Amino acid sequence: MTDTRDEALKQLMDDFHASIDADRRLFRVDIRGSIAYARGLVRIGVLTADEGHVIEKALGEIEGEIESGAYALTRDLEDIHMAVEKRLIEKVGPVGGKLHTGRSRNDQNATDERLYLREVVDDVSGRIRDCQAALLGLAERTVDVVFPGYTHLQQAQPIRFAHYALSLLFGLQRDRERLADCRKRINVMPLGAGAMAGSAFPIDRAFLADELGFDGISPNSIDAVSDRDFNVEFLAACTTLMIRISRACEDLVIWSSTEFGYVTQHPRLATGSSIMPQKKNPDAAELLRGKTGRVVGSLVSLVTILKGLPHTYNKDMQDEKEPLFDAIDTVTVALTVFTAIWETLEVRGGRVEENMDDAMLSTDLADYLTRCGVPFREGHGIVAALVEEALNRGCSLRDLPLELYRQYSEHFDEAVIAGLRFDDSADKRALPGGTGRKPIEQQIEQAREILARG
Repeated sequence: MTDTRDEALKQLMDDFHASIDADRRLFRVDIRGSIAYARGLVRIGVLTADEGHVIEKALGEIEGEIESGAYALTRDLEDIHMAVEKRLIEKVGPVGGKLHTGRSRNDQNATDERLYLREVVDDVSGRIRDCQAALLGLAERTVDVVFPGYTHLQQAQPIRFAHYALSLLFGLQRDRERLADCRKRINVMPLGAGAMAGSAFPIDRAFLADELGFDGISPNSIDAVSDRDFNVEFLAACTTLMIRISRACEDLVIWSSTEFGYVTQHPRLATGSSIMPQKKNPDAAELLRGKTGRVVGSLVSLVTILKGLPHTYNKDMQDEKEPLFDAIDTVTVALTVFTAIWETLEVRGGRVEENMDDAMLSTDLADYLTRCGVPFREGHGIVAALVEEALNRGCSLRDLPLELYRQYSEHFDEAVIAGLRFDDSADKRALPGGTGRKPIEQQIEQAREILARG
């Protein structure tokens, strides 16, 4: 009875603490790190040159076996590090057991995560650039589309739609810059830190860093195996990125509604209703909005895991991989879908124009009065009264009679009222960064330069 219970508990714990289901994706970087480490052991005489060659060759074969599925990564193997080591010993015998000399799974795992995340950052950055290219293309073809700019979800001032597209492009550039900055802190090698106190063997850490493409080595072994700041920083950058995506998707959901009808998304990025034949729901945008919550949740999960851990390594750290990997997968597909939306988006200029409220031109009237010498606050009050008059009469600002305008200020004349145009209003915002045609053209050129830099 005792033996049966003991075996059941052993199986329970084996299944409970196994991480192979999550960390199997690290097999390539784990093998890459092991090959470099084998070369380091040859340099200090722990392995002979022949033994190092045998181990390297076998590790390359194991990578192929895992990739093809010939070597199944089953849960009884515990984690990717033990899976590779077990198969290595099976292939080359006891010499395979020498590979772990002076190395701990603590510094091995930290190294694998950094190698893997470095590749992920490069991939995500490339996907952001693809999205920026789609937004640049959209901006180039919508320079002439005048669009209502919103504050508080109320029509505020006329803009060119290109201005909106470029706002997302420049925001995404900050996301790329955050990732590039994060990559600098990722690209520090912990290998050689051992379990937490450093290795007792004279491993040349600088050699290993060079072999693995790291910019440098971790200066403190305790910090090296404890540090998961780089994962937190990466997830924080991804959270900022996904919030940007989510806000843009909210715009798209609103603008594609029946009441607005400003944009049409590609039919393949929308779906019909199961009961209402007329419906085309903006599912791609809605799903992106929802998936933002998963990435935010991943960040919260990771910092919650880390916040109460004593130094140095603790088994809790094993559970950081699942939220990290889930966020990576989510961000990767999200950027692909987000890019497709902008590549195929149709902006319905005619519908937009029909729905634009000429009360957005109020600021232009107030600015005009200011140029005539009227204090801005006084001019603001005059125009606010004219807007109220238009609302009460159920007409547009431009349809109010000149006589009424002149009751409020003698500076108004027919030319001023006739000049109330949305495109003219946009073009008056001609400072760098504004929505006028000239600054938009400058922003487009700036965006081209950003993309040309890679």
